[in-house]
Amino acid sequence: MPNLLVVEDDETIGEALTASLRSHGHQVDWQREGYPALRAAAATEFDLVLLDLGLPDLDGVEVCRRLRVELPSTVLVVLTARTTEMDVVVGLEAGADDYLTKPVRLAELHARLRAHLRRSAATTHPAAPTALGDLVIDTAGRRVTVRGREVPLRTKEFDLLARLAAEPEHAVSRDALMCDVWDKHWFGSTKTLDVHVAAVRRRLAEVADGARVPQIVTLRGHGYRLEAPAEPG
Repeated sequence: MPNLLVVEDDETIGEALTASLRSHGHQVDWQREGYPALRAAAATEFDLVLLDLGLPDLDGVEVCRRLRVELPSTVLVVLTARTTEMDVVVGLEAGADDYLTKPVRLAELHARLRAHLRRSAATTHPAAPTALGDLVIDTAGRRVTVRGREVPLRTKEFDLLARLAAEPEHAVSRDALMCDVWDKHWFGSTKTLDVHVAAVRRRLAEVADGARVPQIVTLRGHGYRLEAPAEPG
């Protein structure tokens, strides 16, 4: 039974979410403020966190950042009334894997959560590690290294890089990436893809230090391509 943490200060919304999630077979811990949510996260390994940003004691973006540190492999889904593009970017850069805005249809919410939990709990037999220059992607251990130094990737960042690395030098469309890394029934903006690509680029650059690492190339109007580094002369 998946263990979920709901962080929502609105009593009506919190009660409705908790009841609906439990009816779908989830174990739910509902916290109404940020600090109690952080204490709950420190004591329990949750499979998924559903987080409102408008909390009374601590801004939800800061809660998101701290939860990402406390629960690095847990899926973080923001559910908020903040709807501007900048709000979405800030939430995703704070560590969220997904960003939903209120009001949300329960059918959509459950579809998104099922997709995230399915990917998180996948037990398929992964392929052998992939090496592109000095970059090694170990799908079995969900680990990326550059010359033995581990690259600290979040869950979706790893999935995105692994998906691009599965077809190096090939153009991969935005739709294909959203389908394979997030969900084929994805609703709404694909801005999350651009934010995650930027994050992967940044993390690879931080550890490169002269190493030969692949580059994610933007294909405007289509998607992205992972270019392997040139062989040394």
